[in-house]
Amino acid sequence: MILVTGAGGNLGSATLAALRAGGVAATGGSRTPGPGTGAETGAGTGPGTRHLDFDDRASLDLAGVSTLVLISAGYAEDDQVVGRHAAVLDAAVRDGVDHVVYTSLTAAGDHLGFASAHRATERLVRASGLHWTILRNGLYAELFGSLLTWAGEGVESAFGDGALAAVAREDLADAAAAVAANPARHRGRVHELVGTPITAAQVADRLGVAHRVIGLGEYRRRLLDETPGLLPFQPPMLASIASAVRHGFLDGTAPDLTDLLGRPTRDPLAVAATAAAAARPRASL
Repeated sequence: MILVTGAGGNLGSATLAALRAGGVAATGGSRTPGPGTGAETGAGTGPGTRHLDFDDRASLDLAGVSTLVLISAGYAEDDQVVGRHAAVLDAAVRDGVDHVVYTSLTAAGDHLGFASAHRATERLVRASGLHWTILRNGLYAELFGSLLTWAGEGVESAFGDGALAAVAREDLADAAAAVAANPARHRGRVHELVGTPITAAQVADRLGVAHRVIGLGEYRRRLLDETPGLLPFQPPMLASIASAVRHGFLDGTAPDLTDLLGRPTRDPLAVAATAAAAARPRASL
């Protein structure tokens, strides 16, 4: 049996949906399983979904699971993230899981403020004794678009002229499903799943608006002073994304994603533009 963790989240639910759409038997694991079916909620929760709380080792029951798709639990400080991943890997070894597929971060992302947790988890995966595949995911096109800030009739960003080899989240989910459905073919392999480079100016052009570049210092100030609700680790994480894109560290391409999908990728520019448009304040429409 295949189990996908984080089934209540965007990538986990999309991966689970892709497996099921392909006729592959799979279930989800979630900290908060919902009452409906996965098809109804679109979140991969519902009957048969296992309650898996990475912060509660007693809840980590992986009995009967042959392939585990470990969706990174990255929404926390690095030590907590690595601790969560260590707990689920320990449970996988204990309960006889054969293969783990881990959704990591593109190698070019070593410049990002959240890379350490991914690299530490990769070490844990390799040392676990399980068969493994590591999917080094590029940054989402959805994220790139959502990080453009609306100002009047145009958008602003700290990305400068830099490009991001952005990927649609659904493509990453389809790739994870393809690997999980036939893990033996991908045993001991690391796949670099990046997309087509796009710039903030191109997203603005697609939206038919102007793009203004702001400095990294101004961006950090806005994150700290004008963005309520951010957790302490998030401003440096977001600032590191802007800096890495601006200085050309995240624009490299690789064929792995299209090879896994067996088709062209979704247009990341269209995906990013849709995300940016969704964030547009009503007053500016």
